[in-house]
Amino acid sequence: MPNRYGVSLLSGGLDSTVVTAYAANQTDRLTALTFHYDQRHAKETACAQEVADALSIPNRLLDISFFGQAAWYSALTNPDRFPVPQDGPAETSIPVTYVPLRNTLFVTLAAALLESQVLHDIEVEGVDPASVEARVFMGPNAVDYSGYPDCRPEFFQQMSQALARGSKLSTQYHVPIRLETPIIDKSKADIVRMGLKLKAPLELTWSCYQGGAAPCRSCDSCVIRARGFAEAGVPDPLLQRLGVKA
Repeated sequence: MPNRYGVSLLSGGLDSTVVTAYAANQTDRLTALTFHYDQRHAKETACAQEVADALSIPNRLLDISFFGQAAWYSALTNPDRFPVPQDGPAETSIPVTYVPLRNTLFVTLAAALLESQVLHDIEVEGVDPASVEARVFMGPNAVDYSGYPDCRPEFFQQMSQALARGSKLSTQYHVPIRLETPIIDKSKADIVRMGLKLKAPLELTWSCYQGGAAPCRSCDSCVIRARGFAEAGVPDPLLQRLGVKA
């Protein structure tokens, strides 16, 4: 009988919620992992907990607020100095909302949590390594996105190779840590449709770079999200829940 372990990065946004709902159907032992990295507001971490509760999976909130001190050149970690652009997504350059090497750190921490869980069960609980699958689920997207270099397929291919060479789970027990990016080649409309099919709690998700009572609907994340729901031909359930007119 396979032992399918997984860690799914859950920010509380649309993409990560859809991926986590997908991961819940692909694993037997899934943990959602949310980071506090000194981002602009705590709203997304609160939404992540609500999503995890709705999906009936445990959620680990990891405080890595120190990261903002290193990755300071970003509107998401240093909003007083670098305002969030309000004119929609840039077409030719990587916007200032990019957080330097964020996904490099996120992949590493998620893989470390996953490897710790699996190594414990192999070495302490006696689980057969041959029965184990270990997967990290993430929601990067290389279609409707803001151009971040750490959301591109080639980045995750290289990270997979690094995990294969740098983990005990892989080198000693021959259990690869697989990076799953199931929406990386999907449009935002396709992601919306996927979320509806999975019955993901989209009404609990938060995509806005601002932390107000309702989405600002002008930052690039809001613009991309609105376009996705429009192209999918369905109303945004978050706006419906908040009573905001589309």
